[in-house]
Amino acid sequence: MGKSRWAIVAVILVVSSTGPLFAQQPVAWHDPSPHTIQFVTVEEGVKLEVLDWGGSGSPVVLLAGQGLTAHVFDDFATKLIPDYHVYGITRRGYGDSSSPASGYSADRLGDDVLAVLDALKLTRPVLVGHSIGGEEMSSIATRHPERVAGLVYLDAGYPYAYYDKSVGNFQFDLVDLQKKLDEFQPGKGPRDVIPLVQELLKEDLPEFEKDLNGLEQDLQAPPIPFPPPGADDLKSFATFRSWVLRVRGLNYPEAELRQTFEVRPDGGVAFDKLRVQPGVGGAITAGWQKYTSLRVPILAIYAVPHYLGPYAKNNPAALAAYESRDITSTEAQASAFEKGVPSARVVRLPHAHHLVFLTNEADVLREMRTFLAGLN
Repeated sequence: MGKSRWAIVAVILVVSSTGPLFAQQPVAWHDPSPHTIQFVTVEEGVKLEVLDWGGSGSPVVLLAGQGLTAHVFDDFATKLIPDYHVYGITRRGYGDSSSPASGYSADRLGDDVLAVLDALKLTRPVLVGHSIGGEEMSSIATRHPERVAGLVYLDAGYPYAYYDKSVGNFQFDLVDLQKKLDEFQPGKGPRDVIPLVQELLKEDLPEFEKDLNGLEQDLQAPPIPFPPPGADDLKSFATFRSWVLRVRGLNYPEAELRQTFEVRPDGGVAFDKLRVQPGVGGAITAGWQKYTSLRVPILAIYAVPHYLGPYAKNNPAALAAYESRDITSTEAQASAFEKGVPSARVVRLPHAHHLVFLTNEADVLREMRTFLAGLN
């Protein structure tokens, strides 16, 4: 779903107009969020950035969405530290964490989280994951449910975190279909292919046809154009942050914006220069795995439909069409999660952004506190 990511910088240039001319370097920016930073080795040559906001109480570990770092929680985390000890992990490939060429499968990323828990000596923390962070939580819940007290999915309970055959998913179903079709190659499949043909005709092909119909609707949907930032918007990270809020409706923490874009020599935003290494996002998507059995206490929050920001309202017809499709697909997944994971409390937040903890902070905190208070 939505995948927004940005950064912020303050630059001050002081030049005296009288007497000797002294050009000062831009004042260094300091992250105001009250966390410490350490790096934990999770594999030979791979270190992850771990933020520690402190706090009292049982441990809560925050996992960012794809393309984001733990700094996206800089503001949100401070609301939890009165009652919990809060940490955040930046996965491999992003921000200041290592960016190895491999190691992006869901279970490997889940093992990275477990390695951090071991290094910090955290016993049965609650994991809170946004978006793709759901796959890491599901990996741990599937293989090592004893390691966590509970899981909170922040608009993260999609097929990469919980796969339901009745809902399906184009990417997963394509891989399964391709494997079965490969069995028709000489010497690769059974001698008697009749059962395989019957299975394809009865199950796989009808399901994949449904996936294709959904994909066709998405591809043919009228686009919702968003304007690019102008020169004035990129003049500083402060003006850029204002543009993001004005157009997308998101108030990103300053440090997260810094983790995404390079800084120009004049202190402006190098909008065309992302810090992430090419191919990381694709490697994570290619490493999705099917998780179908989650047996730990779970709170799953869904945005239904997703809020796209103030600018989207300028195209009401396209926005209405988008919301109609989004309600159908998201509700199908939320209902499947609700039915297939009996240990889960599923909450729907109407017109919340994919980054629900930024646009609906009070709602998320209320649901999380109720859920956390009920854990053993």
